[in-house]
Amino acid sequence: MTHADRHGTEVIRGWLAQHCGIHFPEHKLDQLRQRLAKVQREFGVPDLAVMAGKLDMADSTALQLAVMHAASTNHTYFFRETDVLDIFRTQVLPGLALRDEIRIWSAACSTGDEAYTLAMIVAETLGAPALRRTMILGTDISSPVVAEAEAATYPANRLDRIAPDLRARWFEPTETGRFRVRADLRDVCTFRQMNLKTLPYPFRHSFQAVFCRNVLYYFERDDQIATLRALYDVTEPGGWLFTSVTENVREVCHPWQPVANGVFRKGGA
Repeated sequence: MTHADRHGTEVIRGWLAQHCGIHFPEHKLDQLRQRLAKVQREFGVPDLAVMAGKLDMADSTALQLAVMHAASTNHTYFFRETDVLDIFRTQVLPGLALRDEIRIWSAACSTGDEAYTLAMIVAETLGAPALRRTMILGTDISSPVVAEAEAATYPANRLDRIAPDLRARWFEPTETGRFRVRADLRDVCTFRQMNLKTLPYPFRHSFQAVFCRNVLYYFERDDQIATLRALYDVTEPGGWLFTSVTENVREVCHPWQPVANGVFRKGGA
């Protein structure tokens, strides 16, 4: 590895932490360099030092978005961490059964698997008519994955974890051999690009449940604290926060009240 690439990696690493809250520890720098190599080729940049120098230029928006997209993992699948989803199904949804509106935020939605999973759970638990009063917002820092979420079309192997009856009910085959989420669920889910580090969050209405899974462990402690408090502010009293069971944020979760591993609740219900 050249000195220029080593220096460029450090500068980009700092830029990601400052602008996105994404932290790459020392032992993951090779992984970061591998991800940036594709961006380097795409933009015809000779080395990572030159790429780093271009990040803060006035016309660098496309490069910035490409670097953000490369750095975020976007590894997701339908019905991820079923223990957490079971709590949503058994403890959260019954309390929303009679609400005029059900508002859920998938705060690191990647390609939409989580948002559509939540829509399926709402329909299967409360009945399909409940979808008409359900709004699920999916946001992600990466615009390419937001576009994939909006397209709602997936290869067959991405549906492996979905029970056959659910696949038949909520997906339709396409001419290309892929499967598209049915309109009933697509109409419930809206997707937008959003950086969780940009505070405060621009919502007029609060959410009853927020899913912010598999992203907080990329943040430094201060950014975790700021994000958890910002999520708290846009959740209604008695509302719920779901993080990943692998994210140890209990020490910094205040004022959230821990309920179970990866599950928290806002007081005041």
